Amino acid sequence: MAILLAGGAGFIGSHAAVEFLNAGYDVIIADNFSNSDSGVIDRIKTITGIDAICHAVNVASYSELDKVFSQYEISDVVHFAGYKAVGESVQKPLLYYRNNLDTTLTLLEVMSKYGVKRIVFSSSATVYGTPIKIPLTENDPVGSCTNPYGKTKYFIEQILTDAADADPNMSVVLLRYFNPIGAHESGIIGELANNIPNNLMPYITQTAAGIHEKLNIYGNDYPTSDGTGVRDYIHVMDLAKGHVAAVKYLDVHTGTEVFNLGTGTGYSVLEIVDAFEKVTGIHIPYKIMPRRPGDIAECYACIEKAERVLGWKSEKSIDDMCRDAWRWQQHYDGTEKHAR
Repeated sequence: MAILLAGGAGFIGSHAAVEFLNAGYDVIIADNFSNSDSGVIDRIKTITGIDAICHAVNVASYSELDKVFSQYEISDVVHFAGYKAVGESVQKPLLYYRNNLDTTLTLLEVMSKYGVKRIVFSSSATVYGTPIKIPLTENDPVGSCTNPYGKTKYFIEQILTDAADADPNMSVVLLRYFNPIGAHESGIIGELANNIPNNLMPYITQTAAGIHEKLNIYGNDYPTSDGTGVRDYIHVMDLAKGHVAAVKYLDVHTGTEVFNLGTGTGYSVLEIVDAFEKVTGIHIPYKIMPRRPGDIAECYACIEKAERVLGWKSEKSIDDMCRDAWRWQQHYDGTEKHAR
């Protein structure tokens, strides 16, 4: 029996593929490489010494996905497929609704055809919207999302929950990520980033590499220890191990269960900059900019449930996250295919 990683060539999916292969699972990747590169498949083998089977398909296409399911005995699906840029989702909401919802509906339809009833979904803390209190627990209200990307995550959670409610044999796990950063310690797989990244860590590493003159920090007047925004950053390899724990949980679970995946600790933007400078010895020049609309002061997770139920807990430090992200940046020349 095999695990299908839908969107498994992307940032989080590729790191999860490494962990699943190392844990002894047969892995099938389905990805159209819209936000990744086919070269990552060879590098996954370099890291693990094991072949991950990959099919270049659009997960939103029933006919393409059906061909994949027809070739293998798939027992579990981990759903990473979807567009993920918050800013782009505001500019192109229909693109995000069409793609992200279609991938989910197609997966569920093809799973139903082949009797596959176990799925783990790559959700996000964005479903919580602006926190009423912190740390955020899995029982806190969801749905007041501030952008179309977050709304697609919320809608997909509802679709999967309804599907599980309708089928007593179905098992769904929703994993709400906080802020994944870092890279595999080898430095040969990591996060693809745009010219001006939306996320903090790629912006820091690109500034360290001289791609940008300085780092823009948006707001230093929040009610936090140093005035900059506080977030829960988690190493992508810890996050990947959380997916292995979630799939194991599917063995003993039916219905829908939700887990936060974070560290339970918030770090400010300036604390991340300081940590990066400490572990690399590279000074990061920065400029304070006005707050961005929709940004919040503070957000971090309560991770007690994941530790208690899944037996999972993050292990890597913020220094590890910075060190591994910089190692990836040094390998990376702008396309994952040409990572050195």
